[in-house]
Amino acid sequence: MTSDKTTTDKSSKVSTILLPVFVPSVLVIVLMVVGTMSNPERAGALFADVLAYITTTFGWFYMLAVAIFLVFIVSVAFSSWGNIKLGPDHAEPEYSFFAWFAMLFSAGYGIALLFFGVAEPVLHYASPPTGAALTVDAAKQAMQIAFFHWGFHIWAIYGLVGLSLAYFAFRHGLPLSMRSTLYPLIGEKIHGPIGHTVDTFAILGTMFGIATSLGLSVAQINAGLNYLWPSIPVNTTVQLIALVAITALATLSVVAGMDKGVKRLSILNIVLAVALMLFVFAVGPTVFILNTFMENTGSYLSNIVERTFSLQAYTSSDWIGNWTLFIFGWTIAWAPFVGLFIAKISRGRTIRQFVVGVMVVPTVFTFLWFSVFGDTALHLIMVDGYSELIGQVQNDHAVALFKLFELLPFTSIVSFLTIFLIITFFVTSSDSGSIVIDSLASGGVTQTPVWQRVFWASMQGLVAAALLLAGGLSALQTASIVSALPFAVIMLIAMVGMWRALIIEGHQEMSLSQHMQSTPGGYKSGPGYWKKRLANLVDFPQCEAVEKFIRTTGIQGMKKVEQELEAKGWVAEVIFDEQNLRAQFQVFQEGKLEFIYEIRLRAYAMPDFSFPITTGKTDDEQYYRAEVFLRRGGQAYDVYGYDEQDIITDILDQFEKYLHFLHISPGILPWNMAEHDDDLVGHGEIGDENAPSPVPASAVEILGKPL
Repeated sequence: MTSDKTTTDKSSKVSTILLPVFVPSVLVIVLMVVGTMSNPERAGALFADVLAYITTTFGWFYMLAVAIFLVFIVSVAFSSWGNIKLGPDHAEPEYSFFAWFAMLFSAGYGIALLFFGVAEPVLHYASPPTGAALTVDAAKQAMQIAFFHWGFHIWAIYGLVGLSLAYFAFRHGLPLSMRSTLYPLIGEKIHGPIGHTVDTFAILGTMFGIATSLGLSVAQINAGLNYLWPSIPVNTTVQLIALVAITALATLSVVAGMDKGVKRLSILNIVLAVALMLFVFAVGPTVFILNTFMENTGSYLSNIVERTFSLQAYTSSDWIGNWTLFIFGWTIAWAPFVGLFIAKISRGRTIRQFVVGVMVVPTVFTFLWFSVFGDTALHLIMVDGYSELIGQVQNDHAVALFKLFELLPFTSIVSFLTIFLIITFFVTSSDSGSIVIDSLASGGVTQTPVWQRVFWASMQGLVAAALLLAGGLSALQTASIVSALPFAVIMLIAMVGMWRALIIEGHQEMSLSQHMQSTPGGYKSGPGYWKKRLANLVDFPQCEAVEKFIRTTGIQGMKKVEQELEAKGWVAEVIFDEQNLRAQFQVFQEGKLEFIYEIRLRAYAMPDFSFPITTGKTDDEQYYRAEVFLRRGGQAYDVYGYDEQDIITDILDQFEKYLHFLHISPGILPWNMAEHDDDLVGHGEIGDENAPSPVPASAVEILGKPL
């Protein structure tokens, strides 16, 4: 086994760049940057024309696609597929719920909430898409729109990409890359031009999505610095300086890696954000906030269908493009980044846990955030008479949060903490984005050289700077919506791919659970059966005994099945892994999923009930089991104590279920299943375009008649 140090040293020097993805991505980005910086005014005008064309022509497509994403991911979560693990059946979540949510919050939308939490409700109140402005109805509409823009829909976009990536990567061992989501549809072609194109679009969408976020961040940082120190002007020069400085910080952070850098910063972000929200909740109109939170949540849920399909088709207003399509397009552009990031931190959760965690928890937090900040601002305007806040926000969206703090206690302290929070969000997003883009540009490789991640971190700052020069927020807005258009199509195709894969998974589950209605274990009858079963229940063997069992009885039973299969013309193999103390039996068929039956040595803490009261028990005592693992993961039963015939019977039971799965799943495209040292076992393919010949229903028939 390679040491961590050796792996790190190697990854820091050897390039993992996949040229067919890296070169087109960099070329398009460089052409965009050069063209923008050479003539900012003309580029800005071009961006404006493109934005108008896309929102007018393809607005319906964006809204329909987002609606389909939401319906699909909710349907999957509450179907029987919701019980499927994102990983082998025995996998457990790698991160606690709090750490998981903190990273979701930081990567997905932390910067957006800080920028739009006050600005959006105030702007909609002053200029609603329909009806009279500056009225109670306008205030209600403003909050309902904010809830709609930042509610279930954007998390359905992130969730679909994250779910697809996690499912194919952790359940089936494919690369953690967008191309993998198309495997059930195009098979090995994902490693060719189609896969390269998909990952290239994912990189471009991520790059311009992050650039938009970074542009918003530096604008808000500039506003905060100007508020604290009026001598600092609000202009593009200051924003570019801030962009360079904070990109440098992000570059330093990216060297630390995800667990050391991103995880710790994410937890810091969520703590500061919650503290900030609680402060405003406490010093603001607390009862009003609670009342509006309940009322607006109800209005959101009751009007969600109508708003989902509303495009203002009977008006000539460009409101829908400037707001709804921009936010949804920005989210789709971010989807490869946030989705891959969510996938990396969600291994071991079920599909239902993933969907509920990704959609419900962030959405509730978002509603609380907008209620605290947005309704506090509206209360100050409508009840306390601070109408000048409207003009201040309209003149500069980025200053909205700081102008709100001006009307609250401890203004300078809270404003300073807010600037710090924006910077940490900035660094976290850039850091995470660099890791994700680098992985995409390397074909899904996760261990990449530091210099590559530094390159992408620098490129993000350069793109954000160029787009700021070309027209500020409008240029960033256009880049997001344009880059999101092709990726929305890719997401729809990926959704179909996952649906197809889940159907295959359903076939496999049915074959395993319904074809043989018997409990695991070989010794089901015969003399002494009850004694063997009792011994397995109350005996807690040590490592040496279980290891000896696997090396002797386990291997011997496997070898007898291997010999009989080979005599019938089948290809089978028995392997013993000395390092991990595992015995593995494999059956190979060309173009089909390999059968894998493995017995692993596993350690557990000794349970309390295993000791009589008089026995001295120490906390570090362990016992060992000889557990069965199949390709889909651990089966949670122990075969220690079986005799050779019992092992053979258990292998045949599992082999029969495997054959039944192949029988009911003809014509399935294959996908490679890479070996994972701790969880998945073996590698192989599933199905073939040419339907296989029907297989006998019984493994005993296979062994008992010539092929």
